[in-house]
Amino acid sequence: MAQVGPLELPESGYEAVVFDCDGTLVDSMPAHFEAWCDALSLHGAKGVLKEDVFYAMGGRPTKDIVVELNDEYGLKLDPVSVALSKREAFLKKLHSVTLIDEVADFARGLRGRIPMAIATGGTRYVIEKTLQAVGISDWFDEVVTADEVRIGKPAPDIFLTAAKLLGVSPTKCLALDDAPAGIMAAQCAGMMVVSVPSPLDFAPRS
Repeated sequence: MAQVGPLELPESGYEAVVFDCDGTLVDSMPAHFEAWCDALSLHGAKGVLKEDVFYAMGGRPTKDIVVELNDEYGLKLDPVSVALSKREAFLKKLHSVTLIDEVADFARGLRGRIPMAIATGGTRYVIEKTLQAVGISDWFDEVVTADEVRIGKPAPDIFLTAAKLLGVSPTKCLALDDAPAGIMAAQCAGMMVVSVPSPLDFAPRS
């Protein structure tokens, strides 16, 4: 299991909890970054996605990131093809994915006591495989992915959909997310938000 540093988790004031998956509940971001590097290299765009930029863009749908890379570097990458390559590369790295201790312990303690959902910018297939890999598929009442909404994070749609499915007002939900896009999305949805630190926040500075 991975450590992210101390989290300020409120003990009351909410009726449901909505978790981002990658980088929040599951320590999968290093594997996702490696998968991005593999996929971009395969498509002739090696090195265009820097690690700090990757973390800053966390939570956003893969295809949206490809579109932004095209704009930034004048590339003509096919978002669908790159997304498929990235998915296949990540699935080969699932063995390296672990739970994030503090967040997983928090979720485990709430099981059966309060409605919980996942709200993620990942695709349903990959998220289901990720949850299975770390053994927590049965922890959540609902799982909302990029496949279920028209606009991904930083738009609030994923969090609003999760709240609706849980039957709880967004203003009575606590959201946990690690990425700027996800934090903004949860705030725009009207939720109380806890920011989960990125591993880069604790990396030694050169």
